[in-house]
Amino acid sequence: MRYGIISDIHGNLEALEVVLNECRKLKIGSLLCAGDIVGYGANPKECLDIVRKLKAVIVAGNHDWAISGRLDASYFTEDGKAAIMWTRTRIALEDIAYMNDLPLCLKNKDCILVHGTLNDPSHFIYLTDISKAAATFALMDSPVCFVGHTHVPMVLIERGGNIYKHEGTELEIRPECKYIINPGSIGQPRDGNPLASFGVYDTQMQTIEIRRVLYDVQKAQRKIIEAGLPKPLALRLAQGE
Repeated sequence: MRYGIISDIHGNLEALEVVLNECRKLKIGSLLCAGDIVGYGANPKECLDIVRKLKAVIVAGNHDWAISGRLDASYFTEDGKAAIMWTRTRIALEDIAYMNDLPLCLKNKDCILVHGTLNDPSHFIYLTDISKAAATFALMDSPVCFVGHTHVPMVLIERGGNIYKHEGTELEIRPECKYIINPGSIGQPRDGNPLASFGVYDTQMQTIEIRRVLYDVQKAQRKIIEAGLPKPLALRLAQGE
């Protein structure tokens, strides 16, 4: 099986369409989404429709649950809260019900999927570094766990009780190790690189790759501004921040 690993789409239709086109070229057999289909971007309904039609395996992100009302939005930034309120008026009641029912964690024979961390997933902890990874590694009964939430691509490896960061964008899965992989964000990268980011997990070859693709950032920015969403949500796309 060759999986496409996507996360943090955030209503960015332009980025999602380009990534899915790449997935078709790569002959991806199944899509795994680590949450936050909506929020920030101007096309939440379209992005929801696409991932549902493709039968992507999806876990809840904090924006998904906040928009459905299952998560208190008070801790979001002002721009984030504005986007949540705007998005609620642009999607159908069945979309809200769908996001409300999204699980926090999913597991199949090949990997685990969660938006934040396996420990206390309902609080959507940002897994930003090695110090925050030990608790998730301890709960893994599968060698590979995909996460999202930070919008920053990252690969952490645990071997013999030691955890370290893998600096490359490609790796080979080894039986003596466990792996936490963040494929980065499709719709709002925050690592200084505006290119949409996603992952490819090939279970036959036992490899994982994080890939970047160019999309029409200016079009996505223009749509955000024309929709009346906060202007900083558009400006940050060009900076990857």
